[in-house]
Amino acid sequence: MLIVNNLSKTFNMHVGAEKTITCLDSVNLSVEPGQVVALIGPSGSGKSSLLKCIYGTYLTTVGNIYYTDANGSEHDLANIDLQTMRHLRTREFGYVSQFFHVIPRIAAVDVLSQPLINRGWSSNDSAKRAKELLSKVGIPESLWNMYPSTFSGGEKQRLNIIYGIITMPRLVLLDEPTASLDPVSKRNVLDLIIELKEQGSMILGAFHDYEAMRVIADKSYHVVTKNLELVA
Repeated sequence: MLIVNNLSKTFNMHVGAEKTITCLDSVNLSVEPGQVVALIGPSGSGKSSLLKCIYGTYLTTVGNIYYTDANGSEHDLANIDLQTMRHLRTREFGYVSQFFHVIPRIAAVDVLSQPLINRGWSSNDSAKRAKELLSKVGIPESLWNMYPSTFSGGEKQRLNIIYGIITMPRLVLLDEPTASLDPVSKRNVLDLIIELKEQGSMILGAFHDYEAMRVIADKSYHVVTKNLELVA
């Protein structure tokens, strides 16, 4: 289970007059296995920052983030050593950011295979799984061995999603997963998220696409005044 307890995040700005900006203030939420929890709200409201605090990209200013791993051990992700966090990222977490950071001159299927290889899968089995997911999200086979830098924005976003979920992680963090997708591609991606949900993953996602959110979310929070308000 994932439990965010009284989390606050501030940034110290050093441009111009120094000041402290509060991004999140006393946030509380929980995500259970097999549940999709959605964060909605305007740009700049703190949705992405909350995901980054959980993933460890941002340091939490105040509060705790409790996560129970596959072995039943509880970790406070707000106060965790780097080695343990790296292990959890590799073995149990999946994170889909808004942007796909392209690796130059490596074929798409090889980029997507790497997370599985990192978990001990063979190159052949990893490539087979990558191709299966590429087909599911509608990427033509003619592109599988092309460099991701040559892909369109929507194609890159679909690669980004596959890269984040190919290991079927226990905890999945999604940042605007359907933002740049056409209706058919969006439906394919939502089907993948539903598969993750059905196999017991805990999924927390930031959404501007309310229609997509309503398809998959069990619970939704509106980010209001740096905190969360449960949507009825």
